[in-house]
Amino acid sequence: MIKKGMAVGIIALFFVSLVFPVTNSSPTLPIENNKIMEERFLVDREHNSENTPDEPIVLSSVLQGVKEMSHTQIGMSDGPMDSQWPVMSHDVQHTGRSPYSTAAVPLVEKWRFPGRSWVFGSPVIDDEGTIYFGSNSFFAIYPNGTAKWIINDIFIDVFSAPAIDENGVIYVGLHDSPAYLIAFYPNGTEKWRYPAYTYSSPVIDKNGDIYFGYSGDLIALHPNGTLKWSSPNIYSVYSSPAISEDGTIICTSWAGGNVYAIYPDNGTIKWQFSTGSRTKANPSIAEDGTIYVSSWDDYLYALYPNGTMKWRVNTYLGSSSNPSIGPDGTIYVAHDDLYAVNPDGTVKWIFPLGEERHCTFSAPAISADGIIYIGANIGDGVGGELIVVNPDGTERWRSGSICNEGIVSSPAIAEDGTVYIGSLNDEEVHSGAVTSKGFIHAFGPGEVKKATMEQPVAGKVYYLGTELFPTISGKTVIIRNVTVRVSATSLDPLDHIDFFVDGNLQFNATEPPFEWNMNKNYYLDILFEHHRIRVTAFYKGGCEWSDERFVTYVRLL
Repeated sequence: MIKKGMAVGIIALFFVSLVFPVTNSSPTLPIENNKIMEERFLVDREHNSENTPDEPIVLSSVLQGVKEMSHTQIGMSDGPMDSQWPVMSHDVQHTGRSPYSTAAVPLVEKWRFPGRSWVFGSPVIDDEGTIYFGSNSFFAIYPNGTAKWIINDIFIDVFSAPAIDENGVIYVGLHDSPAYLIAFYPNGTEKWRYPAYTYSSPVIDKNGDIYFGYSGDLIALHPNGTLKWSSPNIYSVYSSPAISEDGTIICTSWAGGNVYAIYPDNGTIKWQFSTGSRTKANPSIAEDGTIYVSSWDDYLYALYPNGTMKWRVNTYLGSSSNPSIGPDGTIYVAHDDLYAVNPDGTVKWIFPLGEERHCTFSAPAISADGIIYIGANIGDGVGGELIVVNPDGTERWRSGSICNEGIVSSPAIAEDGTVYIGSLNDEEVHSGAVTSKGFIHAFGPGEVKKATMEQPVAGKVYYLGTELFPTISGKTVIIRNVTVRVSATSLDPLDHIDFFVDGNLQFNATEPPFEWNMNKNYYLDILFEHHRIRVTAFYKGGCEWSDERFVTYVRLL
């Protein structure tokens, strides 16, 4: 009788709290104030790790894998790979335009592959569909989301997108010490490395020469990694250069806000154009040779091939992502809104990304149907989502938040219509501490590798494991205990599911039913506890999928 009275009393107290919700009842992750470096570069946090099953092939990049090529072999490469998405924004003109249709492709997130930290740079795709990206390590991933190989002994941060040449050699830049541009063979062994602090995504010309910028110069390398030239009079080249049909190298300068045209043979300046402010965005080049550049003076510029201005249009806020060019020549550039601009400089339409949505780094990717894909941040370090827009400027679909920090990566489109994009995500590793753990997300056709927490349902009250009623405040309330129940897709490649409370592992399930009973006090002498329940499905080959709930928890004596 006494226990029954106590239970009734507890429920009565909860009725009061539901009618008069208490603010700040769910725990929040600590957010660092200095997420953005002085020049809008994001700062990663200290990396920690959790155990993962069945590590895929992990390679060492130490110098025993380096193969030096002789000077006579400089011209062996034939330029960028003719593949699905070989460089940043698809091609060396940075059009962001794919030759593949996505109109009939399902808009479903099918898998997530974790990086070792945030995934800043954009993925690229070779002619076999293998996806490459960097995140404190360097990854090669098969289209089904399993790892081909991982190199984890060299990278501190990778901001840039890789580039793939016609022989399958992959080039990727590091921006932190030790900083290099590194060339890898398709099997993941190292070919060579060149010392340079690299934010810029490299591009490859028809002779196989590699061009990239770093905090000082624009640099050109031969395919064997030897210096072709550097251009010391162009300062702070953070953008990825573009290459015109005649081989002219186009780049922008952060320090001076200039656009430069560079002779490819010797690195001398052909012409320069000054915008009204700093420029970090990659230039783009249309089929008629028109050069498009977005500047922080709020304007999108169109330049003739000789460097004179064709027109400019105000796009409200400056962007650090390159303008992309659709199949009909429409130019797309985004910040708070996605602008579609006609080739004559008139605004075709403006698509609002949504409340608290903004895009500074992610460049639009465009399918052969003219469908536009773009990554957007939600708020200031709250989340990020993939937004899909029809060619007429109407919304086609949006993913909802797929991470808890943001998206700076640009999408890449594969031959089967799959869209890949990187994310910035933080994961609680134990109570009050987080680690940076971004993902490559795959949207499109194919096997789905996903886990869903079916119980507790968000916004419900549970007493002695039984669901009672919804809460007015939308909080999830657990009295005494609850069975945490999980469903998962693709059971054959599933290795196991872990159950966490505040980042601390509580239970491991290797086969259905995937269930665990939450039934203990986590803090002594505290009646109302606030916790984060997370379940993570680990798939063979490296894919992971997590689902979580914030709960208010009472463990009756």
